[in-house]
Amino acid sequence: MATITPTRMVLNQMKGRLKTAVRGHKLLKDKRDELMRQFLDVVRRNRELRVKVEAGLTEAFAALSVASAVMSPEMLEQSLVYPRQSVSLDVSYKNVMSVNVPVYDFQTKSAEAGEIFPYGFAQTSGELDDALTALSGVFEDMLELAQVEKTMQLLAQEIEKTRRRVNALEYVMIPDLQKNIKYIAMKLEENENSTKVRLMKVKEMVLQEAHHYKY
Repeated sequence: MATITPTRMVLNQMKGRLKTAVRGHKLLKDKRDELMRQFLDVVRRNRELRVKVEAGLTEAFAALSVASAVMSPEMLEQSLVYPRQSVSLDVSYKNVMSVNVPVYDFQTKSAEAGEIFPYGFAQTSGELDDALTALSGVFEDMLELAQVEKTMQLLAQEIEKTRRRVNALEYVMIPDLQKNIKYIAMKLEENENSTKVRLMKVKEMVLQEAHHYKY
């Protein structure tokens, strides 16, 4: 505070900075609150997807375990070694409160449901069919879960960054500006009072000299 020059120009500059800081603080608080709302929505979606994916994987692994029990390891390996279906994955981004979050989109080579079975049905068990069907059904949910978890991570980072900025403005910058403004205003008032006293003294001296009048 000792390095501040108490002038009208500095006071006006400080008031302008305070006004900007207060406006920025409000905007950042609004952004933080909206980010929290979006984050909680994503957390709820993540919880739903986790339950769904875990149930789908449990079903798939249970069917695969049964298939492994009724089929020889060689036959099981031979049935799955040459997949017929292929998948292409595209990644794009969408902006959520200035955060670029990923959007995953996949396309299968063929839309036919039977393409997920890379074998004939004569030498395989129905449990293997059930396992592949369950895995195929849960794949899209797994992809969305990965997207949601990455979104959660990015939003959490942005929330923390915004929270630090809000706190810096609320507890450091704005109080410092308010203290500096108060200090400059007080100094200016002291200077004005001192000037008034000096002017009154000068007036008294002039009157005494000119008219021998004691003011």
